[in-house]
Amino acid sequence: MGKPTGFLEYTRKQVKYKPAIERIKDFHEFHEMQSEEVQKEQAARCMDCGVPFCQSGTVFQGMVSGCPLGNLIPEWNDFLYHNMVEQAFYRLKKTNNFPEFTSRVCPAPCEYACTCSLNGEAVTIKENERSITEKAYALGLAKARPPILRTGKKIAVVGSGPAGLTVADRLNQKGHSVTVFEREDRAGGLLMYGIPNMKLEKKIVEEKIKVLEEEGILFAYDSEVGKNIKAKQLKEEFAAIVLACGASEPRDISVKGREGKGIHFAVDYLKSATKSLLDPSLAKETIFSAQNKRVLVIGGGDTGNDCIGTAIRQGAKSVLQLEIMPELPEQRRKNNPWPEWAKIKKTDYGQEEAAAVFGEDPRVYETTVKEFLLNEKGEVKKAILAKVGQAPLFPLIEGSEREIDVDMVLIAAGFSGTQSAIAKAFDLTLDQRNNIPTQLNRFQTEQKNIFACGDTRRGQSLVVWAIREGREAAEEVHQALLNMH
Repeated sequence: MGKPTGFLEYTRKQVKYKPAIERIKDFHEFHEMQSEEVQKEQAARCMDCGVPFCQSGTVFQGMVSGCPLGNLIPEWNDFLYHNMVEQAFYRLKKTNNFPEFTSRVCPAPCEYACTCSLNGEAVTIKENERSITEKAYALGLAKARPPILRTGKKIAVVGSGPAGLTVADRLNQKGHSVTVFEREDRAGGLLMYGIPNMKLEKKIVEEKIKVLEEEGILFAYDSEVGKNIKAKQLKEEFAAIVLACGASEPRDISVKGREGKGIHFAVDYLKSATKSLLDPSLAKETIFSAQNKRVLVIGGGDTGNDCIGTAIRQGAKSVLQLEIMPELPEQRRKNNPWPEWAKIKKTDYGQEEAAAVFGEDPRVYETTVKEFLLNEKGEVKKAILAKVGQAPLFPLIEGSEREIDVDMVLIAAGFSGTQSAIAKAFDLTLDQRNNIPTQLNRFQTEQKNIFACGDTRRGQSLVVWAIREGREAAEEVHQALLNMH
């Protein structure tokens, strides 16, 4: 370790962001890098704790604590402290294919498990990861490195989200020839169209895709398997197929007036917003804009927060966010001890911006929509809200109803599993959670030489889990290919 007393000498310094009122003027990332001196001090806080829970990825009470990727965090913190950027980056890349993504969008379960957080504040692990990655790019350490030899085996990867990209990257580096089939016009999956620009600039994704292409991976865009690309064709042409299509079926709500115009799934709204930024020439009638609208966001997770930030940047008149769960405490409760995932209240960037613009936190807890009221044109104009009782049934509380004015509703209630079309295309059955089932602790599906990984297999999850699934699936596919004659 770099400095044995670092965690005693230095306090945690939070990541710097542009002020909310300033950053809402555009869709650019608003993260500001720490100075070299501060970066070194923050890396020095990583204490030689003996058992680094931060990199364990251990399950406590059904929740993962620490990094699912097993990132060698103390090691690259040490290298960062000594300004050994090349060593730090290669150590980071040993377990993480895409630190340029995770250092921006991961909720950092590693920090909740950091030993420093037991009696104080965690090491700035996520920020340190980003520092290493940014320096590595500046030094040209992230350039393409094509494999020297090719095996002659061809693999098809369906889906170019984080799981699909990881599978493709790993198998390509082992010398196999990989083609990624993506139904959209750009690669990246949720990295491209599910996460807004201010969290992940699309030039970051595009730059990484360019590197993967230079390393020999082929990308087939506007290629939807089951429609314009036949599953039979893939089976005939490729030795193995990996399904990494995500869990992209949005969870709907069933209330009166749901059919009203102006009610959208959050994923469609965020995709529309990103497309309009990438191609300003798109017709306005194809874009869901929140400009001058009273926006209601249903769902309290990251996607709901992203909707808030996007709507504010588009010029929304007001924003309200409904959370069906009770408000969480500011600090850990006694029944939620370290190193468990901390179940505490998190105020994210969009909520901060809403408070700055409209004067109050946009969240309303233990509340849902009872009914939407439409005008004569079928447009949503009002919503009747109601308080709810405890989980898991969340019964409506009589007499708690209130009416609000709305012009746009964004449903960010999560996802209900894999879209059934891909399963049907390969004659696969979905399990009870609408995921593609595989053999126990493996990635092989019920069909020979067809594998599944990421959200397609495990359901909606984090980018770090998608990368882990992709890495493990790639190893299983590689071993299967070696056994083929």
